[in-house]
Amino acid sequence: GDVLARAERLRVIGRAGIGVDNVDVSAATARGIAVLNTPEGNNVTTAEHAIALLVSLARHIPQATASMKAGQWEKNKFTGLELFNRTLGVIGIGNIGKIVAQRAQGLGMRVVAYDPHIVPDVAAKLDVELLSLDDLLARSDVITIHVPKTKETAGLLGADAFSKVKRGVLVVNAARGGIVSEAALLEALEDGRVGGAALDVFEKEPVEKDHPLVRHEKVICTPHLGASTEQAQVNVAIAIAEQVRDFLANGVIRNAVNVPSVSAELLEQIRPYIVLAEKLGRFQGQLCPGAIEEIEIVYSGDVAQQRVAPITIAVLKGLLESVTDRVNMVNAPVIAQERGIRVVESKASRSQDFASAITTRVRGCVERLIAGAIFHGTQPRIVRIDDFMLEAIPEGPTLLLQNHDRPGVVGTVGSVLGEAGINIARMQLALVRERGEAAMLVNIDSSPSPEVLERLRSLPNMIAVQLVEL
Repeated sequence: GDVLARAERLRVIGRAGIGVDNVDVSAATARGIAVLNTPEGNNVTTAEHAIALLVSLARHIPQATASMKAGQWEKNKFTGLELFNRTLGVIGIGNIGKIVAQRAQGLGMRVVAYDPHIVPDVAAKLDVELLSLDDLLARSDVITIHVPKTKETAGLLGADAFSKVKRGVLVVNAARGGIVSEAALLEALEDGRVGGAALDVFEKEPVEKDHPLVRHEKVICTPHLGASTEQAQVNVAIAIAEQVRDFLANGVIRNAVNVPSVSAELLEQIRPYIVLAEKLGRFQGQLCPGAIEEIEIVYSGDVAQQRVAPITIAVLKGLLESVTDRVNMVNAPVIAQERGIRVVESKASRSQDFASAITTRVRGCVERLIAGAIFHGTQPRIVRIDDFMLEAIPEGPTLLLQNHDRPGVVGTVGSVLGEAGINIARMQLALVRERGEAAMLVNIDSSPSPEVLERLRSLPNMIAVQLVEL
């Protein structure tokens, strides 16, 4: 912040790579400085490293090398696994996962994948069979991971997952530490359920010298080298130079992490709608557990007279945040297209109940309608969820509960949360009398544990309980 305060003419900061931890993004944003990064520059290099780990693991290359350097000739000890006609299970077929799948197909491997956020048509074009996670675990000879680390993917391969794998499976992780539970992996290696593991990333980096996985004879490992090639470093350097050139010469913004591609004047006019739109998308994304095929966005009233493209992008950004950690206001439409999500946008000159309203409808794993409006000029509100009408503030940890309309439900919900030490900040109630169903949107001060959520779901007359972070 102090350095930026002295840089009175600075307009853009370029980061040759994806991480911007060394940039005070908030201070840059406050001073109107665009921060750009290069999230795509390392895809090929990271995918190649995963393939290198896979082959090295299958043929015991690091162990055989160490044996020979120790003066041994242990030919029989290092009999390996032929990859031809073996099944590779790819968890996550985004940009890197797609490249890994293609390289593995070049080795003659059959490729299956688990990615709840990819529609079957996208996988079919890659000649990849989409499976449930359990089916992938049961069928794969080798499993490789290519998803970001999020709340949903942390510990994705844990004790339960390893209990379902084909005995002797090989595991490769060149994505992020913590997606594979290290304790569960160690146990699975010890009892033979996992035949070997290749790790480029760890829960804590750098690792301790006596890390049990690093020392394990069935594990090969590298110190987070996925993006560490000369070519990748050159690629990201050229990419950021071109992005900075385009921004300064033409005002073109690509891969900005802190600003949408709109003028300052327009941004000021539509900022409340962008905030609302991102929260609507975030709400929809967290309520949909699988692949989204379509999102329909309807602008009604005054907002329909604005340039709505940046607002639509904000919906997509919120929608995709639970899927990838690289989404921003620039690349959200591209990621949506890559994942086969159709975006349908329309306008209506009038809003039935509000001066302006934004209505989102998701189709795919579920069909759900969530609408919002702006109150008092700047304050976002959720005004409709499916058939339930309400006026809720979209902020912080929020519980969406649906129940049969019976006496005492609200009280029992409050009691469960109170016993867990969770304070209710706000509660909005809605009723569809014809169906005898009610809904509650409850803003709470802290996120409940899975056990508390299960207690809520088990309450009499409860239909569904979902937690979203807004």
